[in-house]
Amino acid sequence: MLIPEAPPKETSRGLKNADSLCPTDDEVLAAALGAPARRVLMRAEALGPRTGYRDGYLTSKWGFCPPDPSASPAALAACTGRVWSDLCGRMPGLVGRGKIREAILDLPLIMGTADVIPDNALWAATVCLGILASVYRYEERNDGHEGIATAVSAAVAGPDAIMQEEECEEELKGIPRNIAVPYRTLCTRMGRPLPHLTQYDVSIYNFKLRDHTSVYPYLARAENMDLRWPVFQDRAEAMFLLCMAEVHGCFTNGVELVTRCQEMVMERDNEGLLVELVRLKEIIDQLGYVFHKISVNPGSGEQFANPVEWGQRYAKFSAPLSKRVPALSGLALPLFQLMDAFLGRKKYDTFLGLEALHLRAWLPLNHRAFIAAIEQYYQVPKYVASTGDKRLIGVMDGIVESYAGERGFMGTHRYKVYGFLEVVAKTGRTETNGNAGGGDNDGRPWEEVHRTLSDSMIERLEPFRTSITLKPHEMRGCFEECRFTARVAGREFIDQDHDRSTGKVTIDLRNTGMTFGPGDRVAIMPLNPWREVLRVAQVLGAVDRLDENISLEKADDWKRFSKHVVDVTREPKAGDFTLRDILRQGHIAPLTKETVLAVHVMLRAASTPLLEILSSEEWPVSGSLADLLAVARSGVSSAIWDQAFGSDLAWLPKMVPVEVPRTYSISSHSHELLPSFINLTVSRVEHKLCPLLAFDGSKDIIRPGVSSGFLNPHPEDELIEVPEFVKKHEERVYIGISRPLNFQLPISPAAPVAMFAGGSGIAPFRSFWQARFQRGDVGRNILFLGVQSRKKFVYEEELREHVKNDGLELHTAFSRDNRGLVFNPHSRELVERETEPRYLDVAIAEKGNLICDLVMSTKQGGLGGYLYICGSVSVYETVISGIQRAIYKTRAVTQKAADDLLAIAFAERRFMLDIFMTPRVMSLKEPIIPVSTLSRYTGHRDNSKIWIGVHGAVYDVTDFLPIHPGGSLIVAASAGLDASKTFDDLAHTSNPEVSSLLSKYFIGYLAPKPAFHSPELNTLYNGWLDYLRTCVESLTTLSFEVKAIMADTNIWFSGGMLNMGGVRKFYQFQSRLIQNGFKTLFGTKMQELFVKLSFTLMSAHNQNSRLPDVMGVVSRAQSSSASTSAQKEISQIGEYVCDSSSAQSFERSIIRYAQTVTELDVRFLEQIREEICTGMDAFELAMSMKGASAEKQRLYKLAAFLVAILERIAERLDTYFVDLAAISLYHPEIEVNPARARWNLVRRRIKEGSFFLYTEEVTLDYDTSRFDVHEEESPSSTVLLEPVPRSRMNARSRQSISFEQVISQANDMVQQRIDQDIPHLQIRRANGGSGVEARGLEPLSETQQMALNTPPRRLAEAHSRRAADSSKSIVSSYENHLDRKAAQRISTFISGNMKAIRRLSRATLDTTAMDHAMSLYGGSGRQASSSPLSALGSPNEVGGTRSRASSNASSPQPSARLPPPLAKSSFAQKPLPSIDTTEKARLPPLPPSSRKNSDTTTTTTEYVTIRSPDQKPAAAGLNDRISPTHFVRFAGLAGEERKMIPLPGSPRDSVGMGMYAAVRRGTPLRKQSGGSAGEGDLMAKALEALSARARGTGQM
Repeated sequence: MLIPEAPPKETSRGLKNADSLCPTDDEVLAAALGAPARRVLMRAEALGPRTGYRDGYLTSKWGFCPPDPSASPAALAACTGRVWSDLCGRMPGLVGRGKIREAILDLPLIMGTADVIPDNALWAATVCLGILASVYRYEERNDGHEGIATAVSAAVAGPDAIMQEEECEEELKGIPRNIAVPYRTLCTRMGRPLPHLTQYDVSIYNFKLRDHTSVYPYLARAENMDLRWPVFQDRAEAMFLLCMAEVHGCFTNGVELVTRCQEMVMERDNEGLLVELVRLKEIIDQLGYVFHKISVNPGSGEQFANPVEWGQRYAKFSAPLSKRVPALSGLALPLFQLMDAFLGRKKYDTFLGLEALHLRAWLPLNHRAFIAAIEQYYQVPKYVASTGDKRLIGVMDGIVESYAGERGFMGTHRYKVYGFLEVVAKTGRTETNGNAGGGDNDGRPWEEVHRTLSDSMIERLEPFRTSITLKPHEMRGCFEECRFTARVAGREFIDQDHDRSTGKVTIDLRNTGMTFGPGDRVAIMPLNPWREVLRVAQVLGAVDRLDENISLEKADDWKRFSKHVVDVTREPKAGDFTLRDILRQGHIAPLTKETVLAVHVMLRAASTPLLEILSSEEWPVSGSLADLLAVARSGVSSAIWDQAFGSDLAWLPKMVPVEVPRTYSISSHSHELLPSFINLTVSRVEHKLCPLLAFDGSKDIIRPGVSSGFLNPHPEDELIEVPEFVKKHEERVYIGISRPLNFQLPISPAAPVAMFAGGSGIAPFRSFWQARFQRGDVGRNILFLGVQSRKKFVYEEELREHVKNDGLELHTAFSRDNRGLVFNPHSRELVERETEPRYLDVAIAEKGNLICDLVMSTKQGGLGGYLYICGSVSVYETVISGIQRAIYKTRAVTQKAADDLLAIAFAERRFMLDIFMTPRVMSLKEPIIPVSTLSRYTGHRDNSKIWIGVHGAVYDVTDFLPIHPGGSLIVAASAGLDASKTFDDLAHTSNPEVSSLLSKYFIGYLAPKPAFHSPELNTLYNGWLDYLRTCVESLTTLSFEVKAIMADTNIWFSGGMLNMGGVRKFYQFQSRLIQNGFKTLFGTKMQELFVKLSFTLMSAHNQNSRLPDVMGVVSRAQSSSASTSAQKEISQIGEYVCDSSSAQSFERSIIRYAQTVTELDVRFLEQIREEICTGMDAFELAMSMKGASAEKQRLYKLAAFLVAILERIAERLDTYFVDLAAISLYHPEIEVNPARARWNLVRRRIKEGSFFLYTEEVTLDYDTSRFDVHEEESPSSTVLLEPVPRSRMNARSRQSISFEQVISQANDMVQQRIDQDIPHLQIRRANGGSGVEARGLEPLSETQQMALNTPPRRLAEAHSRRAADSSKSIVSSYENHLDRKAAQRISTFISGNMKAIRRLSRATLDTTAMDHAMSLYGGSGRQASSSPLSALGSPNEVGGTRSRASSNASSPQPSARLPPPLAKSSFAQKPLPSIDTTEKARLPPLPPSSRKNSDTTTTTTEYVTIRSPDQKPAAAGLNDRISPTHFVRFAGLAGEERKMIPLPGSPRDSVGMGMYAAVRRGTPLRKQSGGSAGEGDLMAKALEALSARARGTGQM
């Protein structure tokens, strides 16, 4: 075996010592013992059945999967431990009723010793007890008291029934003794040092098969499995866990193949190794499809995984039992650990890399031994590289790309996670695996996941790449995807067209190691025509310099391409590029604006023709660089030309970028181990040369497309001889394989396939039918083909042969020919028949019954066919139109029903698209759409539209939602937003198919950012735009949660009974909104805007001016009696979470309450969005002001307007709480048993004491100053409500504040952000003192700062934090991210403007907290100085309720700080700014008011109807009032009595009333410097119009 043949004579000749020809001792020993992996595998197979596979399932036939998934559960059911599995089988129902903890406590204590639980039941017992322990923890943390609660959660078990800290490890602390004791014993028997639940426990070893005979292509498929012991019984949980199990089911033969590869390396059998590697690659190729089954499209049936459900339920359940044991992460699955070892991963420096090493240490012993054997001995990649065999190297590279590449499994996983976790992060999950390692300064959570996964992918790719300078998603659509070299072997005619407009191209693949499958595509780097190369060289006078090497120092993309070529060819000299190489492989056509402008600049604007080209309204311009240079040369002198384009050609690579690859569907299928060729069907694209580039002005000069002209040139062009000095040799072509996940043949060989093609769109379908014929598939193959005429009927002979042999059903449509073809059933052939010219939709509609059967699923009584469209966008539209018409005429009653049937087929991934790239010339005359208009089209209402912005363009994607491969929720997450960054991260920008499809939905250009000359205006615009984006994202996110709560009846009812899962979801959802007061809109971000706007106003106006107390309005609204009342109602919902028996009596009331409240939530955010949009439009109006001093005028007026907008937004929060408090939870009259509901309501109110409330004095407010509760004083943190005198009610009125108070509020808010970020540094606040001591904090040490910025070291730590956070404050990771960023910006702003702030303030500021913040957030801190300036008072908890955690850990909101009454403030006696009465004529008139006030204390109410025509009404009883009575309190002169003025109807009115009040006092009005009266009036009128529109505009 070690010496299969005699050594070559050249090797042995002349050797004096031939010992080296003999094998070494290690080689002999290895040959005697066998491959290490084989030895591990044999041992595992021998011991496994006797030990119950407690060291891990590992077999040659079943891989990492159990041979029989039911064996261990059956053994458990046969012993006394079956009580555990029986309870797990009942778990979803018990969790739904909130009774799982009681059921666990009722279990008998059964020991986990070998005499009770046999070895063959070990795995099932361990899984069951692990799930029970985890679900008990989950229920403890989510028992209806984790949000708003009025009482302490009642213990369900005494201390004797629960494991105490002194008698167990921390993993089992608080777990019932009857499961903790046997669980510890079982884990010890399993070889686990500490009790913990693993990812493979709940996935690979927690499924049962539906059909044991469904073995094709493998048994363990998601659609053939169910979770054996689900926790929640929702599809999100099931799909994630089952897909993890399926990837191991797909890999069952992989363990044996990896072992054989090691054996082949040991035996140095290259041919045998080649066979095993190709087979292994076939398995790896399938992994991406498995994970792709997880769908976020609601119409996808069982494959639908709702990210909202998953993030709020299973993600919280999956927290580990402690921080030191492994987290439930896919990194712990043995398949991924094995592939890393097999591919020779060397670096594990990233967060996920370190986590992978940590998790490997906890794997079962068999798995660890097998992975170590593969990793440490006979490394396959190292051996393959040493052979120099291009076939082996190519196959190995293909495996790397298929597993760790951008289009492989890891890339698919990353893109799937991106959109999924965007929704999850916004709707409640506080941590994700990817961003667990992110620091405070990182991006949004899902973007951090994307980055972390990218870094992990790079670590896997680095052993096979010389240098990686791009992120994986940046490699899409560029030369990085072309990692093989080949040559064009030939071009053939496939129809009767003498011009060969469509031809077959053959590419030689011999010795490349490339493999491909049906539906795959090839990416090709096209080459420019030789004649264009020669023309450019001639214009530049460089014909004799074609072989001259060009410097690439000024062109980064060419430098990367040079390294890429060396990496692919393994030839160092291949990286040297000559002038010929640059012109042959660079982008010289069509002409982009950047290229034309570059030539224009080099010629110093001396060429008039170039100016005409630059004035073109459509780009790109049809023409080449040779055309451009020729035209430019004719318009300049020789001196200018020679100076611009001299002897040094280093400018050329910078002007001419590297050409991008084009993608073509493969038109052939090979049964060979390694295919020797591929066929492409290429249609040549032709276009007319731009007349400005034609010397004679001709408009009829035809030019072929760059790539199609290279692959399928006109036959006459092939006859043109190119001089030998130009074309020296046959060049190689760089190619790569691209595998579209959404265009693959069905798994079942019996599934019918319908193919719709237009012209060259037949390309992938040729590979389809060839593959199905070779495999012997029995399913029907139906082809609908549309071409112009019989002359262009491609592959006619081949199609006739397949039709004759009953392999294919063909239906044709000729749009310009009346010679049709029909099938003759007697002769079994296609015969010619006179027909009218028709398009493909007519042919489709004729077969209406067949089409309907194909579209409808088998559950609907249809054939469940798989339908494919390949062609241009116009072909796609024609086919869809025909199918819709066929369904409507044959089966559907309405057009909507027809669309729904089609949408289901798309959602089930039975309808797939392959859209050609059809470049669209974009005109600059399209409409301009403002950002505010874009933001109004979020599609959250039924039958409303969804718009998105991408790179300056706006698209109406409403009709695209049902067919989006990633799911409708992913698109909806970007609704109303500029989604350019998302497109870039997902590589959609470089995807020609996406670009082509999007062009169908283009509606206009997104308005660019105004060109502000003032940095202050620029800062305000960016801040307001970010505020609008936050509001839109909050609205879409809220709509996701509302739909998840209210649209799915399974959430509210299970088995005909009320499901506590729905009650829990609504309770947690509404608690998060109220506890955090819509944190993203009314927290730190609003404070940031208010600080900047206040600073702008003070700088431009008068430092003595008063400002509206915007944040005070927010805090008073959050601590108002209405807020207290609403919170009490929500807390009642929480009480029902674990009290299903009581909830049954009020199930209709609970559901009605949820419907009404969620509708109010949505309407509230719609109102906020409209207000912010009004402010956004004001920026455009501000830019219209003219004059020398317009900048200062617009800055002041705009800032005043925006402050008034913020004031109105804050007032709407108070209105929201009033309306929320008016909604009652209890409605006994609508219940099934009203009498029982009334009696239970009476009993409840008697028990809580509210039934006899009429005997007490009625109070509507509470003493919020008493809510400062410390952990030492009240361990449960229960806040008792205490009535206060009615005289304090006047404190709720709106107040004005000074600029000092604004800065003090900002200081306090940043300090609270610090408190939240460093909970371990929080100590009880001391009474008195100043500076840091008064805030109860000590300055941060270097170690503390390092600890703050250091991310969690383990996923388990991050997941544990997530679970703990859920019991403190239900805040999503996205909300935390926005809050932290806003606090950082506030601290940076104040630090950068501290000198001006001190000047504008009338007293020395207390900057200690700000310096402390700067030390935390990275700003320029100062020495802390104590100042006597007092802050806004001690922080107060929100009145009337309590948070589950202690007060210093409950993340109190900045808005909860209640400023002291103005009468007691040191600023209250300061006068208003002086106002010049001579300018009284310029004041805007006081708007007329219909409100009548008999005196200053009379309460009136303003009614505003906000329901839009397309808005569904809320449930009966919901009050449509928006605004209760509000009053504006203005600070008076010293000693003067204050007056109450009604709240204005608009921001414009608000500013006017402030001036009006000052005038009434006789204070002169201060004149603004600069500007004319006309300009001020013009902007005032425009702002008034905006306000009026805001008041009258409904929602979209």
